[in-house]
Amino acid sequence: MTATTFLVSDMTCGHCEKTLRGALADVLPDASVSIDLATHKLTVTGDAATAEAAIRDAGYSPERVG
Repeated sequence: MTATTFLVSDMTCGHCEKTLRGALADVLPDASVSIDLATHKLTVTGDAATAEAAIRDAGYSPERVG
């Protein structure tokens, strides 16, 4: 499965991480999600467009970096 990395500069704390993990699990239940709060990077497997939409719908501003 292809992994996509997003820079989510407004993801700043554990609550943000929990919110994003839940939002992604709702739309991509089999996806692997890796979050690095220090660098504001989120990497997810699965459809990148679906993941990006879920992140935006959760109230965050993702920028695709890979």
